[in-house]
Amino acid sequence: MNAAGGWLQLSSGRGPAECGWVIAQLLPKLVAAATAAGLTAKLLDSSPGPLPGTLASALLAVDGEGFEPFARDWTGSVQWIGASPFRPAHRRRNWFVAIDRLDPPAELPWRADDVRVETLRAGGPGGQHVNRTDSAVRLTHRPSGLQVLAREERSQHQNRRLAEQRLAARLAALARTDRSDTDAERWRCHDRLIRGNARRVFVGPGFDERG
Repeated sequence: MNAAGGWLQLSSGRGPAECGWVIAQLLPKLVAAATAAGLTAKLLDSSPGPLPGTLASALLAVDGEGFEPFARDWTGSVQWIGASPFRPAHRRRNWFVAIDRLDPPAELPWRADDVRVETLRAGGPGGQHVNRTDSAVRLTHRPSGLQVLAREERSQHQNRRLAEQRLAARLAALARTDRSDTDAERWRCHDRLIRGNARRVFVGPGFDERG
């Protein structure tokens, strides 16, 4: 990650399944907004929520010259107003999640000799659309055993860069965790969620943004 970019973490703040549903709806909205702003957003990591279709958190790497103003526009509490998709009779109608800006590691936190690089054929829909080049990249960090795979891009170079970002995120988390593998810094973001003074508000089952 260069200076013109950073990481954004979406967090349900240890909230109920409804907050995890909000994260799952908010993630594509944030990616689309970044793309519309001329930025590139890549999902580095995510944690599943308590129910299918929910996410406890998601970590995005966002690249581009306009990252800082974009981050300022999105970081903070995000509110969704609507009936619970899981408990329709529930009286609560206001659900809050958070978006936090995190600094990625300044340097790749490994030595080249510590990482095994493998290239493999990226999966495709089949037929004439199969990617017949070895563009996917898998990295294995030998000391920790961590392994990441990137195959979204058509270029092996781009996939390697994405894999390196993912590995950096995993190693940075590992460096800040205890024996139970709880990422202390990222969990602090969960705990900092403020319910109120929302930066952005979305409404209804269509998750439409309120102007």
